[in-house]
Amino acid sequence: MQLAVQNHADLQIEPLDRDEYRMKLIGDWRLDGDRQFEPDEVLGERKIQHLSFDSTALGTWDSALVNFLLKLMNVAEERGIEIDRGALPEGAERLIRLATAVPEKDTKREAETGEVFYEIGTAAIGYYRSGLEMLTFIGDAVLAFGKLLVGRANYRKSDLFLTIQECGVLALPIVSLISFLVGLILAFVGAIQLEKFGAEIYVADLVAIAMAREMAPIMTGIIMAGRTGAAFAAQLGTMTVNEEIDALQTLGISPMEFLVLPRMVALGLMMPLLCIFADLVGIIGGIVVGTGMLDITLTQYMNQTQESMGLTHISIGLVKGFVFGGVVALAGCLRGIQCGRSAASVGKATTSAVVTAIVLIIVLDALFAFVTNVLGI
Repeated sequence: MQLAVQNHADLQIEPLDRDEYRMKLIGDWRLDGDRQFEPDEVLGERKIQHLSFDSTALGTWDSALVNFLLKLMNVAEERGIEIDRGALPEGAERLIRLATAVPEKDTKREAETGEVFYEIGTAAIGYYRSGLEMLTFIGDAVLAFGKLLVGRANYRKSDLFLTIQECGVLALPIVSLISFLVGLILAFVGAIQLEKFGAEIYVADLVAIAMAREMAPIMTGIIMAGRTGAAFAAQLGTMTVNEEIDALQTLGISPMEFLVLPRMVALGLMMPLLCIFADLVGIIGGIVVGTGMLDITLTQYMNQTQESMGLTHISIGLVKGFVFGGVVALAGCLRGIQCGRSAASVGKATTSAVVTAIVLIIVLDALFAFVTNVLGI
C-alpha cells in the first residue's frame, strides 16, 4: 500500500514472477520519520526466492534506510532469499558494504568449544608449532653465522658497531649497580654465617667464586634480557608491523643476515666482557662488607680472593656469558620476527622475548651445573 503523502517513508512489494518480487522504496527514509518497518512483517508469508529494489520514488534518506536494509538482508539470509541490490542508491550500497565487510565475532562457538580437552589440544598444537619455528630460526641463525665466517654475510658493519655500543658501554651503569649490590648481599649473608665459626676470611672466597661462576653471568644475562632482548624484540616487531621486513625480503635481502646476525654477534661478544666487569664490581661490593663489618684488612681480602679465584671459575663464567648472550639475542629476535601486524602484538612480543630469555637462561644454567659437576670442575 502506498501512502498518499509521499514525503513519508513507505514501501510496496510487487510480484514480478511466481517467486520473484520487487520492493519499491517511496518517500523520505529518515531517523526522525514517524514510521518504522520490520522486515518480517514486510515480507509476510510470501514465498520469495528473489528480491530486487526500485528506488525511483525514493526521496531523502539517512541511516534509517541502511538500518532497514541490513535487517532485511539478515532476514532474507535466514529465509534463503536472494537479494539484488543493484537498484539501490550508490551511497546506501557503499554503506552496506562497509557494514558487512567485517563479520561479527561468533562468541557462541567459543563458548561451546571452550572445554578442557579442546584447550589442552590447542595449547599442545601451539607449543608444537612454536618449537618448530624456534628450531627453524636457530637453523637459519647457524647458516647466517656460517656465512659470516666465510665473509659472505649481507649486513652493515655500522649496524654491528652501533649494536655493540648499545649492548656494551651503554649497559655498564645498570650492570655495575646490580653487580655491586649482589656482591654486597653475598658478602653480608656469608659474613653472618661464617662469623659464627670464626671463618670470616672465607667471605672473599664466597663472593669471588659465586660471582665468577654463577651470579655474574646469570644476573648480567637477566639484565640484558630485560634491557637489550626486549629492545631487539620491539625493534624487529615494529619493523614487522610496518612491513619493513617484507620489503627486505622483496629486495632479496635476508632479514636473518641483515637484522638478526649483527645483534647476535654484538651481544655474544659483549656478554663475556660484561661478566668480567660484573665480577670486578661484585668483588668490590664484597670488599665493602668484608672490610667494613669484619676484622679483615684490604690486603688480606685481596690475597684470599686471588687464592680462591682460579682460571677454571673465570672460564666457566665466560662460557656461560657467551651462551646466555646468544640466547638473549635469539629470543629477542625470534619474538620480534614472529610479531603480528598490530601495535598490541609488539608489546606481547617484547614480553614474550624477556620471559623466554630468562627461562632459557635458568634452564641452561642448571644444565651447566650438572655438566660441571659430572666433569668435576
